[in-house]
Amino acid sequence: MKRVVADLAAAGRPKGCFGRLAAIFLPILLAGCNSLLTAGSPAPVATALGNAATAAPQKPSSDDNAGAEEHARIVAAYGGIYHDDRVEQSVARIVGRVVAASDKPEQSYRITILNAPAVNAFALPGGYLYVTRGLLALANDSSEVAAVLAHEIGHITANHAIERQNKARNALLVSRVVTDVLDDSSGKLALAASQRTLASFSRQQELEADAIGVRTIGKAGYDPYAAARFLNAMARYSSYRANLGVAVDKRPDFLATHPATPERVDFATRAARQFGAPGVGDVDRDRYLQGIDGIVYGDDPSQGYVRDRTFIHPSLGVSFTVPEGFVIDNTSDAVLATGADGTALRFDAVGLPKNSDLGAYLNSGWVNGLTEGSIRTFSVNGMPAASASAKAKGWVFQIAVVQVATGATYRFIFANEQVTPTFTQAAQMTVSSFRKLDPVELAKLKPLRVRVLVASAGDTEDTFVRKMKGVERPRDLFRALNDLPAGSAIPAGTRVKVVNDD
Repeated sequence: MKRVVADLAAAGRPKGCFGRLAAIFLPILLAGCNSLLTAGSPAPVATALGNAATAAPQKPSSDDNAGAEEHARIVAAYGGIYHDDRVEQSVARIVGRVVAASDKPEQSYRITILNAPAVNAFALPGGYLYVTRGLLALANDSSEVAAVLAHEIGHITANHAIERQNKARNALLVSRVVTDVLDDSSGKLALAASQRTLASFSRQQELEADAIGVRTIGKAGYDPYAAARFLNAMARYSSYRANLGVAVDKRPDFLATHPATPERVDFATRAARQFGAPGVGDVDRDRYLQGIDGIVYGDDPSQGYVRDRTFIHPSLGVSFTVPEGFVIDNTSDAVLATGADGTALRFDAVGLPKNSDLGAYLNSGWVNGLTEGSIRTFSVNGMPAASASAKAKGWVFQIAVVQVATGATYRFIFANEQVTPTFTQAAQMTVSSFRKLDPVELAKLKPLRVRVLVASAGDTEDTFVRKMKGVERPRDLFRALNDLPAGSAIPAGTRVKVVNDD
């Protein structure tokens, strides 16, 4: 969850509303939740690549301008740019090799590593390539990353990106009109619409890019079967995420736009056969894994961590824990959680002045269906708090706000279709667990990272699963990250990925 900045009107109503559980929370929010702003300006593009023969200055084309217009919005939407020298060098090496073998080797490309856990990659006109650190963490060798990037370059060389850019521009214009009508100063609606158009390639365009991509990596000397292999790896990882019950991210991921259907896998496999039987080509596994050793996994530290059932935000210095059976999803808009009984939770921040009357805030008119007489004030671990209940459009709600000593105010919104003992207890337990972290605790917090280990004689899956920390269902995640079927042997000398905060 990013820092939240709320613009409160005189009546005390927050402007703007965003969140994956909007269908649940909208009935009680008259004007919505809060505007979320990314601090700072977008960082420069991570790496610029081009053919040495084209070093002379060239006049920017309309494609260059179109890509440049979208770049800042893309970077902001995906959490900024991820900087790591080894990772950047590894990706740059792959891109350079793919570009040299592409249909237009004279084209210059700019590759940006996005600081997002989602598994995604895409391209914009003018040679703008994007890959998330989430995709890099999932890939197991250079040929798999090459397959993804070659596919995206295929969209550019086939002019697919120009067609998609025109759609994005039209969607952005419409969204801006809607934004003006709704008085949404953050422009998030426009941004969301722009993101959705990134997934708008047609089936025929995708298959064409698949064919171009396989041909390109084969020509580059990479394993041409990497495309089919990575599609299956993404399907395994997507299944792991789905089984956790994690809410779907608004930002489309690569698997959502490039599903590992039998048709696509079969198509990629048949395209690879033109280069020979499986085993042909370079996979470059060991060097690639060495390059991503230490890459951040999951939530970025600036947006807080999820550790099992606990959310921790180092920058804000706050933490809370949800009950057994709940799954937390830390998003850029807010922290969301869902329980087995259907209870949904949204945690965010509101911009209230220090020492505000929290009861008066709950009664200020932004809650629709407020239950008369339900507002009460109390304290949570020494901090002032207030709560209330509401009922609207078939949903019941428990709302609580807590203000810390600095004046920062945080809000919990619980929703369910009916009041149950579990629902009420979940709200009480979660709110009562909210606390400020002391400096000693903050100093010990570390992000999760991918660690690459080398198997010794006698090591098994259990050996490495025990080294996984801070993640749910570690065995399933270990298999997904390493693309290993259950019960696979791990020969001595094999490099494997684990996730922990060591």
